[in-house]
Amino acid sequence: MDEGRGGGTGRRLLAYEKRWMASLVLWVTRRRDGVGAGERALGYARAQAPMLYGFVFVCLVETVGVTFLLAKFPVVHWVMLVLDVYTLAMVLGFQAAAVTRPHVVGPGGLRVRNGALLDVWIPLERIASVRYDLRFPKAEAAGRQAQERDGALEMAVAAQTCVTVELTEPVTAVKLLGQRVEARTVRFHADEGRAAAAAIREAIASRKEREEGAGEEGRGLVTPV
Repeated sequence: MDEGRGGGTGRRLLAYEKRWMASLVLWVTRRRDGVGAGERALGYARAQAPMLYGFVFVCLVETVGVTFLLAKFPVVHWVMLVLDVYTLAMVLGFQAAAVTRPHVVGPGGLRVRNGALLDVWIPLERIASVRYDLRFPKAEAAGRQAQERDGALEMAVAAQTCVTVELTEPVTAVKLLGQRVEARTVRFHADEGRAAAAAIREAIASRKEREEGAGEEGRGLVTPV
């Protein structure tokens, strides 16, 4: 049983690695994943960019320093160089995944993502309300697990969320290592939080208009006896 779980974890980590590597390619080619015609991308990468780019700079400095220190030890030097380059690529891949895998809202529903880590699909018909709601969940560490137990899923970026979506029935989120979370409330960050909330409300309103129009057309096809 433990062996099976270990194999599943390994496959999930490998799939995650493939996603952030693919995101680097998308980033370089200025493309995005999962944004179709008639859908609107809601970016969220801006808030974390300064921290990640600062970390990249530190990694570069560390790589150069270690290269000089280990110049006389070629085997160790190459091992450390490979590890440093992989770390740099992983940090850049984390940012690339956030840039190229934005939240998406369209006629079918709302797709809320956290880079290559988490992807949650919310049908529009399950959304009861959506609002701009700035929060700092990491500053409330004591309440974080309680909120998950109460059916709230928080997808923070740079320790903040700013859009809250209340649902009529729960959706299931599958985390990186396979843990499942049933959520009736989803909180996430967007670079333009108020605009994101407005775009979701517009999508819900458009869906209701289409349903009402389809209902009226259906009634018009009935011939009185």
